[in-house]
Amino acid sequence: MCKAGDGESGEHPPPEEQVGDDRAAFATLLEDSAEDLYEHAPCGYLSTLLDGTIAKINTTLLDWLGYTHGDLVGQKTFAELLTVGGRLYHETHFGPLLRMQGEISGIALELRTADGGRLPVLVTSTVKSGSDGQPVLIRTTVFDARDRRAYETELLRARQQAEREREELERLNATLQQTLLPPVLVSVPGLDVAAHYHIASADKVGGDFYDLFPLAAGAWGMFLGDVCGKGAAAAAVTSLARYTLRAAAVYDPDPAAVLRNLNTVLNHEYNGHDPRFCTVIFGLLTPDADQRGFHITLAGGGHPPALLLRADGSADYLPTPGGQLIGALPDAHIATTAVHLKAGDTLLLHTDGLTEAHTAQDNDDDRYGDEALLDFAQAIAPTTATGIITAIRDLLDTFGTGVDDDTAVLAISVPRPTSEEQ
Repeated sequence: MCKAGDGESGEHPPPEEQVGDDRAAFATLLEDSAEDLYEHAPCGYLSTLLDGTIAKINTTLLDWLGYTHGDLVGQKTFAELLTVGGRLYHETHFGPLLRMQGEISGIALELRTADGGRLPVLVTSTVKSGSDGQPVLIRTTVFDARDRRAYETELLRARQQAEREREELERLNATLQQTLLPPVLVSVPGLDVAAHYHIASADKVGGDFYDLFPLAAGAWGMFLGDVCGKGAAAAAVTSLARYTLRAAAVYDPDPAAVLRNLNTVLNHEYNGHDPRFCTVIFGLLTPDADQRGFHITLAGGGHPPALLLRADGSADYLPTPGGQLIGALPDAHIATTAVHLKAGDTLLLHTDGLTEAHTAQDNDDDRYGDEALLDFAQAIAPTTATGIITAIRDLLDTFGTGVDDDTAVLAISVPRPTSEEQ
């Protein structure tokens, strides 16, 4: 058995020699690694003279381009490796900026490969100066941008596809929305009629609807409603409600009976796990014998009350208290009221998209409200159906994106006799 002292002296060199050997090995390793890192780095390196002639280029970039050292070093300039557009950009922007700033980074260019292909790259260049401060060469780092270009191309394609799909969806929604509204309001002898539908979002179909149509014996029916929710499901309920109201009014024009009929239909069709309901106000219009006005009976089912703007300049809501949502309960309570519309009077029906609009876009609690709408009506009374609808359209425009729900408004007015018009 060897003694510890003998083993140590026979197997290990003195500490000074060991340190020297380690330093020599480390220096050799650094020298080899630096050269290897340059030649086979994950990016391209090249050095050029000030006139652009390639003086040095690493193996990585040569492999990307398909050239040998002899093809490029001392034979070509960096600009000659660029595409035509890249050369133009190099002459007009890249080169001047590099000379002025001394460095330029992250520039997207395309290099021509030996087989005529294109290599998208990101280029960073720095001017190296000598001991006298004068520039002597340009060092350039080249990053392969093929994966990035493919990603950007795919991202652009996906974005364009999404934009096309959005445009198509908007067209479909607009078309569907139009099918839920009467194309043109019918003409009623002795009445001026106007309406407007304000779309809050082109992405989703709203559930507001209105109509004015003739009934037997010289009477007319009118309604305006708002289905809970948006999208295709709301559109289906809107279509069902609109045609049910028209059919029910032909069978029995009494406004309360019309809404009870609609309530039965909706409650029967949507009484499962996905209940659907709406608010509606329905009116029966009957002209006076002398054709100088109209008697109107209104029935409300959970809908905002109608506004009456009188010829004398006053305005107020017509009470339909206690009316319940249509379709929510088997036997909804229907509230009714009656009014005589005289020459110069205007009746306005609206959905809650108007009164629930945000007047201040940075404050969700700042809603327009019923009182503000009443003040608005009192300020412009007396007016006509066309006048009130025009004013409300202008009002909605002032809210901008604060109108986050579709808004429908329908107005009728009895014209003043020509002798009274000013």
